[in-house]
Amino acid sequence: MERTLFLVKPDGLQRGLVGEIISRLEGRGLKLVAMKLMRMEEDQARRHYGEHVDRPFFPGLVEFITSGPLVAMVWEADNAVEIVRGTIGGTDPVSSAPGTIRGDLGVNIGRNLVHGSDSTESAQREISLFFSPQEILDYSRSVDPWITEP
Repeated sequence: MERTLFLVKPDGLQRGLVGEIISRLEGRGLKLVAMKLMRMEEDQARRHYGEHVDRPFFPGLVEFITSGPLVAMVWEADNAVEIVRGTIGGTDPVSSAPGTIRGDLGVNIGRNLVHGSDSTESAQREISLFFSPQEILDYSRSVDPWITEP
């Protein structure tokens, strides 16, 4: 079973979209195994977006992600990273496909509502920045046989 980090960024929270966004992921069959409402600190943001440190947009990215509360989550499923990325849509909401979170709800690349890990390696690293192992729950759902084949 694969896990991925998912963030509803400050713009998504401020716009009151957390419930709809969670609903979309649950509708895909993903299992929520960790969640917290939090404010990302600057040092955590710098580690989270470390691969962008030399890019001109990095300071604005850090400033935005630390500007207000966000919701951090860990979702689990076979191919969780790929499913979440497909549900999110492209980075730029203007060119994101209809039916995706960003395609339906986003307007601006700088305010694109959500973050999802882009690989299983990134997911492992990012999850550890937000959650301790004790905060991630392992549990069974009675609906699982209706979502995936054994």
